[in-house]
Amino acid sequence: MTKKLLLGDQAIAEGAINAGLSGVYAYPGTPSTEITEYIQDSEQGRNGEIHCRWCTNEKTAMEAALGMSYAGKRALVCMKHVGMNVCADAFINSAITGVNGGIVVLAADDPSMHSSQNEQDSRFYGKFAMIPIMEPSNQQEAYDMMSFAFDLSEQLKEPVLMRVVTRMAHSRAVVETGEQRKQNALNAPERSQNWVLLPAIARRRYNELIALQPTMADKSEASKFNRYTDGADKSIGVIACGIGYNYYMENYPQGSPYPLLKISQYPIPAATIKKMAKECASLLIIEDGQPFVEEQIRGILPVECQIKGRLSGELPRAGELTPDNVKVALGFESTQCFGTSENVVPRPPALCQGCGHRSVYEALNRIVEKYPEARVFGDIGCYTLGALPPYKAINCCVDMGASITMAKGAADAGVFPAIAVIGDSTFTHSGMTGLLDAINAKSPITVIISDNLTTAMTGGQDSAGTNKFEDICFGLGVEREHLHVVTPLPQNMEEITRVMEEEFNYKGVSVIIPRRECIQTLARKAKAKKK
Repeated sequence: MTKKLLLGDQAIAEGAINAGLSGVYAYPGTPSTEITEYIQDSEQGRNGEIHCRWCTNEKTAMEAALGMSYAGKRALVCMKHVGMNVCADAFINSAITGVNGGIVVLAADDPSMHSSQNEQDSRFYGKFAMIPIMEPSNQQEAYDMMSFAFDLSEQLKEPVLMRVVTRMAHSRAVVETGEQRKQNALNAPERSQNWVLLPAIARRRYNELIALQPTMADKSEASKFNRYTDGADKSIGVIACGIGYNYYMENYPQGSPYPLLKISQYPIPAATIKKMAKECASLLIIEDGQPFVEEQIRGILPVECQIKGRLSGELPRAGELTPDNVKVALGFESTQCFGTSENVVPRPPALCQGCGHRSVYEALNRIVEKYPEARVFGDIGCYTLGALPPYKAINCCVDMGASITMAKGAADAGVFPAIAVIGDSTFTHSGMTGLLDAINAKSPITVIISDNLTTAMTGGQDSAGTNKFEDICFGLGVEREHLHVVTPLPQNMEEITRVMEEEFNYKGVSVIIPRRECIQTLARKAKAKKK
């Protein structure tokens, strides 16, 4: 055994490598990014033993992992929680095809929305697909679970979802790691027909998946990651999920006085929960995220059993768990370990000094002033900060790739001018299809692809379309005379504003590409070159 100080994300990556991983497929997104980066920086990643290039989006990542699984090898798919929405088609159907080589899908949720549009709970996706779910309570479990999850995936011939939250992903602990297992050999699926989802085959496979549910439930009841300990005080029974178990135990370092069920593997161990309900006057459900377990328990227990948690108000309905709000739910006075200091002045995020996006928004605001009815539809990336002062340049931002299609819909409704601002990585992630829709409809919109030559918001990973955007746009059908590349610098403001105004008035699709490298990646390159 070797001891290492690891982030939760890094423990997951190390566990996957040692479980015989052959490929990691991912799109960067906080708080999941460090998993793939750790594998890329590993010896196995650097020498090509493990495939570890970034994917264009989460859907392509899930599908590539299915291809590796079909070939008999183990694959890890990583994304933040909203990425589950992007890969949902392939993810849900993977439960119907089943797997050959093991697949673990890692979803990193973001309760309290530290860097996200919502705080959806990915455990619902696992229940929706009817597959096992793992949720580690600490970094050591995160490491240990990877080998277990890959083995479970190959035993059941189903993918396994692992869910972590921001605090688990981005906190460190000492982790004991073991030996690396050899990668699987190439081998074909025993029943390759399962992978052809014609309705007749899909119906059979769906029935087989349903028939597998009791086995999954039995494995959860017997799991080493689900642990029940009895307690002398039966006034309350505690069910603590994932990192919620840590927060609970901080209050009882000598051991829980109440009956305690730790849940880190799903489906929920219903038999154990029913036993607790018979013995305890009430149950407190501690889970980070939405009331996933609490809702299920309310469905399987008698109405006279008092259930406490997020739905009943003992814990807040929204936001992440903290040691403070868990203390309050247990009846203690909060010490406000994580309270906001009165002496700290809030510092809202802002675009970096010298960022090319700044020049884009300055030019955009100059022209938009002339058009009171103009609407600017933004997208997901660091350039979303253009919605904040001093620019206040964006009227709308919903999800990745939505800027172009929302601008098209607004133009269809009569909005003029309708403008989309999208980043380079987001454009290839999910903007290209929207641009094709707009071109086919000859929509009078202007699309600004703000190209800083990287995926800047998540730390400067490679962008899938770098040096290809003009060709992509021409290939989709953008007219050459209505595609412009400009350099977003203050000294070029006159040219940029002239191009913008001309294209706003064009009654068709136009594309403007302001291109200048992210100053953060440029600085890192200069530093590396100097070394």
